[in-house]
Amino acid sequence: MKSLLLAALLLIAVPCAIARAALLDSVWLMDGKVAVQIFDCNGLLCGRVLWLQIPRDPQGVLNRDKHNPDPALRQRGLCGLTVLWNLHPDGPNRWRDGWFYNPDDGRTYKVTAELTSDDLITARIYTLLPLLGQTRVLQRVLHGTSDGWC
Repeated sequence: MKSLLLAALLLIAVPCAIARAALLDSVWLMDGKVAVQIFDCNGLLCGRVLWLQIPRDPQGVLNRDKHNPDPALRQRGLCGLTVLWNLHPDGPNRWRDGWFYNPDDGRTYKVTAELTSDDLITARIYTLLPLLGQTRVLQRVLHGTSDGWC
């Protein structure tokens, strides 16, 4: 009985660990305008801005977090900003209970994510219920292949 339970746990844990490893330190393009690097943060998944389609404003200054509700944070740069955090494993290739900060509107949303293929993540970003949210597809990209890298 114990060996059967151990085998069942391994069947669940191994695919989760493989999927998580496939995501770590990889870079994912969202909406063609921002690339996010997924990284480990205390055993959970997080993501930081690593590339911006338009990294500077018309005056040549690096883009800032100008829509942040906290005036003290409006001068921080978008490059390197953590915008995804606390994504918990929820079975093979799935994560839940995470948070997504959108610098475009200064709001923080709930997020779930699923690795739908080796090079695609489907994320559901929402406020109250996933049903009322928006789906975003992130595509794996090579780091440093164009201008705009942080």
